[in-house]
Amino acid sequence: MMQGHGSTVDGVLRRSARRTPARVAVEYGERAWTYEQLDDAVSRAAALLLAEGLVPGDRVAAYGHNSDAYLIAFLACARAGLVHVPVNQNLTGDDLAYLIGQSGSTLVLTDPDLAGRLPHGARSLPLRNADDSLLARLPGATPYAGPDPRTEDLVQLLYTSGTTALPKGAMMTHRALVHEYLSAITALDLSAGDRPVHALPLYHSAQMHVFLLPSLAVGATSIILDAPDGDRLFDLIEAGRVDSLFAPPTVWIGLANRPDFATRDLGGLRKAYYGASIMPVPVLERLRERLPKLALYNCFGQSEIGPLATVLGPGEHEGRLDSCGRTVLFVDARVVDGTGADVPDGTPGEIVYRSPQLCEGYWDRPEESAEAFRDGWFHSGDLAVRDADGYFTIVDRVKDVINSGGVLVASRQVEDALYTHEAVAEAAVIGLPDERWIEAVTAVVVPRGEVTEDQLIAHVKQKLTPFKAPKQVLFVDELPRNASGKILKRELRDRFSG
Repeated sequence: MMQGHGSTVDGVLRRSARRTPARVAVEYGERAWTYEQLDDAVSRAAALLLAEGLVPGDRVAAYGHNSDAYLIAFLACARAGLVHVPVNQNLTGDDLAYLIGQSGSTLVLTDPDLAGRLPHGARSLPLRNADDSLLARLPGATPYAGPDPRTEDLVQLLYTSGTTALPKGAMMTHRALVHEYLSAITALDLSAGDRPVHALPLYHSAQMHVFLLPSLAVGATSIILDAPDGDRLFDLIEAGRVDSLFAPPTVWIGLANRPDFATRDLGGLRKAYYGASIMPVPVLERLRERLPKLALYNCFGQSEIGPLATVLGPGEHEGRLDSCGRTVLFVDARVVDGTGADVPDGTPGEIVYRSPQLCEGYWDRPEESAEAFRDGWFHSGDLAVRDADGYFTIVDRVKDVINSGGVLVASRQVEDALYTHEAVAEAAVIGLPDERWIEAVTAVVVPRGEVTEDQLIAHVKQKLTPFKAPKQVLFVDELPRNASGKILKRELRDRFSG
């Protein structure tokens, strides 16, 4: 392929900079970058990275908090032909060393307050807040003027959440991510007039690749926050500075449970996007009742597909609040049985994908790659049902389905029933080893009022067939989750299996 044909991740920004150079692209704290300034900063940062002795194809780990510098560094890696490796800034010890080591990263871009956590011998460069940081050195750098990367080049190793096993690095190309950006733009109705706020971690694929980069592609003005702080979010909405927000269900639950949720002027919020884990239907109903004009979008997918696969749009929620919608522009999906054969509509099976958005496999994991990609389709590990109109409903992760006495119970259905009880703030349902039942349906609940185990079990029995009700309820102060909002059920199973 000749240079310049096709599209690259950094080319998305370059085109917006040529189209609307003076428009503000990104705000972070007191800093604001026009599209022209941001594109120039990316070229200077690309040159600085290569001056560190890196060569195209080298992996560069990013271990930092949300910031404009984090975004610039990612796009600079893309422009320089480097492979960006986003790392959860909460990881420490062996978990952190594993990602840096498994990826073969030769440099770690980090914030100074995190540098002390890096494994011994890791070479690092501060992103910001230091005289020798990447951000501080931009004005004195000569902009990169080398060859463009190729669309088929790797641009990122996107590590899976690791909720069931060690994380695997999904090998994402420029071509895959640019296709995913266009899918996001069309399915989520993104436009230059949007005022999105990006508050979830930028190391996570959803915030970076479903929202921030597509927003840059259409020429919107984005605000980056350090974290999804409710006070800050509500202030920005009331001031008219933002009108769209993405957050996982755990964050929406927290916002809806705030005492001032009922009193603040939140009418300026036009679009609410949720995803990363399953939204309890009762919580969704609470949001719709409080903000009836709010356009709600359910976004579903996984790291390996960039990560957006399906969307349930604002005109599609009625009668299907538990659905994750239909496939986006560049995704084809089927529901299959254990042999890979299609199952009839309405029958649970594993959802499999075929798409230019898909990764090329897992970094240095050929066996896992071969297992996931079979017969030309990517096997997701998600148990789903498709209806006759093409809408998908995720029943569970295949590994989270509970075998109770030989009968399969979907944990998501039991969780929805629990959320209808006013004293349940959060709930996760898991299967624990049991001599009689094989796996005992077990509810782990964060209460927000006085409630007993017997009361919750009786409540679920009123909502569902009695055999699906929990055999026991365990009360905890909080549920373990990763920074993207996914509840770590593996951790719960490990904690309570003894």
